[in-house]
Amino acid sequence: MSADHLTDAAPAVPVDPSDPYQRREQTFPRLSDDQVERAAEFGVVQAMTKGTTLFDRGDRTVDFFIVLEGTVEIYEPSPSGQNVFTTLGKHQFTGELDLFNDRENLVGGRMATTGSVIRTRRAQFRRLLVAEPDIAEIIIRAFILRRVGLLDHEQAASTLIGSLRSADTLRIRRFLERNGYPVRTLDPDSSKEAETRAAHETLAARGLGSDDLPVVVTAYGQVLKNPTNRATAAAVGLVEQLDPEAVFDVAIVGAGPAGLAAAVYSASEGLNTLILEAEAPGGQAGTSSKIENYLGFPTGVSGMALAGRAQVQAQKFGARLAVPRRVVRLSCDARPYTLELDDGERARARTVVIATGASYRTLDLENVARFEGYGIHYAATAMEAALCEHEEVVVVGGGNSAGQAAVFLSRHASRVHVLVRGTGLAASMSDYLIGRINASRTIVLHAETEITRLEGKRHLEQVTWRHRGTGAEETRDISNVFLMLGAMPNTEWLRGCVQLDDDGFVRCGGGFEPSAEAPADRLPYALETSRRGVFAVGDVRSGSVKRVASSVGEGSIVCSAIHAIISEM
Repeated sequence: MSADHLTDAAPAVPVDPSDPYQRREQTFPRLSDDQVERAAEFGVVQAMTKGTTLFDRGDRTVDFFIVLEGTVEIYEPSPSGQNVFTTLGKHQFTGELDLFNDRENLVGGRMATTGSVIRTRRAQFRRLLVAEPDIAEIIIRAFILRRVGLLDHEQAASTLIGSLRSADTLRIRRFLERNGYPVRTLDPDSSKEAETRAAHETLAARGLGSDDLPVVVTAYGQVLKNPTNRATAAAVGLVEQLDPEAVFDVAIVGAGPAGLAAAVYSASEGLNTLILEAEAPGGQAGTSSKIENYLGFPTGVSGMALAGRAQVQAQKFGARLAVPRRVVRLSCDARPYTLELDDGERARARTVVIATGASYRTLDLENVARFEGYGIHYAATAMEAALCEHEEVVVVGGGNSAGQAAVFLSRHASRVHVLVRGTGLAASMSDYLIGRINASRTIVLHAETEITRLEGKRHLEQVTWRHRGTGAEETRDISNVFLMLGAMPNTEWLRGCVQLDDDGFVRCGGGFEPSAEAPADRLPYALETSRRGVFAVGDVRSGSVKRVASSVGEGSIVCSAIHAIISEM
């Protein structure tokens, strides 16, 4: 994740090679006298002696500090002790993105000299952001840039050791990166001698070998052998505890564009909002390298960038984002509704927004599962592109996601083969992407073509495809295939609670059969399901337009119906 993933472009500044933070004036800004005076109304002034700890790495719900006198050191734990990577002076402030949530803090802070600070508790900090928008703009920009600095420079990072050709290594790295957590990856099979040596030395120091890979070594020194995403999240402090007695105004299941839009509008209008996400914010759109037909981004925006900005926006207004939390069942016999999670916990809410989207289909080949993560991919991001440098790759699918993947990969691969079952792309792909594909000297379109065979020992090595009309087959040495096929709704957890269509998508807005659970005293709202107070938005909804803009629109407008439902209650 780079600065562009979260922030808009800023004016160029002189580059200091010794300074890892090239936008230092925005990353560590100084508030004016007037701004400090206004901010002081939301906190208390405290005198601090040298060496006083303001917060430690691993703390949750830390306070916000503005330096009045003296200096504050920001540090990270390291094998040799504590590594101080910046010092804050007069009218500078502490904090980064974890000040918006209850995750474990990534860094520590202590008084480097005797002085005084304005200490602002979490609730008052949120009031400050609402009441003083000019101060809020400075703070939020700084918080985003600080997290980008931690990511780019692998500060406060956990270490992942494993081959980048390993499905589990890619899974863990993708999970951490998409959740904005700093990670340092060491590949024992890397062509870089320094990286290989560091990987083997780290393993040897802990009595580990190649059979233990992939291994995660947290910043605290905890070692995890091939952990699940949930175990990884718990070890690095991403998991937040949910109060089983709490009742939220709205629980949003899924943090794709639709779910994040619903969270932003619900939280900004004062609703107590919870977002439950099984893996990472962004959903299917989060794997798109560049979306160029979304309003307001004439040069395009990556799916990860859109998701990164949206989650910051939602949390700024007070929404709680809980990851990785997979909902396995919606208990809808009584209200408030209860959402049962895969870890045994439960969450309760007066209303529920279903935003679980859809997943790409896979190939109908018996050995395809064997190569998933070992050459078969369902996302085309910078991480996957790095595996394809100067190689031939295959993209299967004729929709916009397939087109975006092909165009993006063409900048890295020597040849991109796009395979579609139909006669062309016009029926399912936007014209601007078709134009890019036709103009590219790297992309080759194979119409009426499908993959018939995948071969390889441990990793994918060869791909065979066949023209459906002529029966002619072609086999090529290809080790990476990107599947961007039709979507299957993620609705198994809803069966028996709301009505689904024949393909498993959620029926909404009266498009369902009369039933006892449907509202009888009024017409259902446009995005309401057959269950009162349960809504569906985005790709999971029956008849939806599979576009990011429409998903965001649906997530935005559902808030008015939620308000009406809560008023009914």
